[in-house]
Amino acid sequence: MTDRIGLVLEGGGMRGVYTAGVLERFLERELFFSYVIGVSAGACNAVSYLSRQRGRNRRVTVDFADHPEYISFKNWFKSGSVFGMDLIFDRIPNVIDPLDYDRLFSITETFVMGTTDPVDGKPAYYGNREWTADRSAFAAIIRASSSLPFFAPGVDIGGRLMYDGGVADPIPVRKALDDGCDRVVVVLTKDASYRIKPFRRRRIAQLLYKRYPGLVDAMIRRERVYNETMSLIGQLEQEGRAFVIRPTDKLPVGRMERDKSKLEALYELGLSDTDESFEALDAWMRPRQV
Repeated sequence: MTDRIGLVLEGGGMRGVYTAGVLERFLERELFFSYVIGVSAGACNAVSYLSRQRGRNRRVTVDFADHPEYISFKNWFKSGSVFGMDLIFDRIPNVIDPLDYDRLFSITETFVMGTTDPVDGKPAYYGNREWTADRSAFAAIIRASSSLPFFAPGVDIGGRLMYDGGVADPIPVRKALDDGCDRVVVVLTKDASYRIKPFRRRRIAQLLYKRYPGLVDAMIRRERVYNETMSLIGQLEQEGRAFVIRPTDKLPVGRMERDKSKLEALYELGLSDTDESFEALDAWMRPRQV
């Protein structure tokens, strides 16, 4: 029996345009995986990839970066979210640049999106079999996966309030392994030197989220979880069980970047890094017996 290879996509806000470039090359080369998991921007990029809509990830990120409703602190005063969540998760996919829901809801791949439960601070995962072609359920899950504390309100999913999946499980490699993947292709949005620093907003978090101590604990633990996951990924690489694509250049792109030239450069880096690594990736992905 051959092994199962999964695709794991990190979040990172607007740094996710790097992933958009990587997945665009995957689409062009018709490289697909039976299992895909993503959090936050990673989940968002996975959607257009799985619906086979070439160029869409670039259009809905880079092209909209300077839209007055896309990222703005005016949004925060109006709706409690810096990102224009209604624009991003309603008007763009349903009207402006329609998502191919029919294609997305008929995929044979397993697609999992990660969120964070603010009550216990643990990750909560939702697979495509759980929203069963229900647009409203799907929209709530992907919106929740991108609802970063401090910058966006939580989203109700079946009576449970959920937040950004990157808080509790920023790179869901362990989940992919637990779900039966023998090997994983991991797309990261930060360069190899990056490590998360200790959380410095504890008191503010405790004040704002006093009803959700689990969420505060998850934000505090995130440094340890992230760095431990990076160590795991390194170990899996040494064992030949992980293939990592990450930015080869440390470009100055922030989580809420609006500079189109910077975003375009990061997108192009995603394209070129994938081109450079594709031969090695192709060899690594050849079937192995397990």
